[in-house]
Amino acid sequence: MQQSNKSFALWLGLLIGGSLLVSSVIFALTLYRARTSDNALSVTGSATTEVVSDTVRWTGSFTRTAKLAALKTGYEQMAKDLTLVREFLLINGIAESDVTVSTIFMNQDYSSMNQNVSASEREYILNQTIEINSTDVAKITALAKNVQSLIDKGVIFSSNPLEYYYSNLPETRVALLSDALKDAKARAQKIAETTGDRVGALQSASSGVVQVLSPNSVDVSDYGAYDTASLNKSIMVTVKASFNLR
Repeated sequence: MQQSNKSFALWLGLLIGGSLLVSSVIFALTLYRARTSDNALSVTGSATTEVVSDTVRWTGSFTRTAKLAALKTGYEQMAKDLTLVREFLLINGIAESDVTVSTIFMNQDYSSMNQNVSASEREYILNQTIEINSTDVAKITALAKNVQSLIDKGVIFSSNPLEYYYSNLPETRVALLSDALKDAKARAQKIAETTGDRVGALQSASSGVVQVLSPNSVDVSDYGAYDTASLNKSIMVTVKASFNLR
């Protein structure tokens, strides 16, 4: 019985000793990782620049309403309207190559179904869209505000808001990434000064999404933003960087 108790005590001692050894190893690894983490500082830097849009997209449409029995007449009127629209654009210096014309879309005017009219008397809306893409931003901006001459000729024309774009965004983004990294390092140095450390080599860096905003806007998005309503734009990029501390 004593021999059995001694064997059990020996076994228990070995088990406790092994557990303490494993715990010590885990603690040492955890401490090592913590110290390794303490030797790095992660910060986010940003850079912004102001640009003016160099490309504009303008879309507009014209419509006619025709009864089922008079659809042929409606389509003929749409063809005349398109001719007037093309003449309007040509007179105002818009190149034919900059203009895209859609097919005619026809939708039933369902409001007429509530009037107990016959099928032949039901009305349909004919709609055709034009799209203009141009680098002459000033000309298109002015022209989109002055379509009264088309209205005066009987064309039921409506203009959509202009969409402004900046074609050199990829090049601008690359240039801003360098400035954003410099900003990140400057921020890291300021933080390190408070603890008496010095910023060492760059460990890693990753760029964030591009934000193209209207001036003075803070309407950023985690997925990036691209404001098309403003002629003047503010482009911002961010960089998340990690530096060694010495």
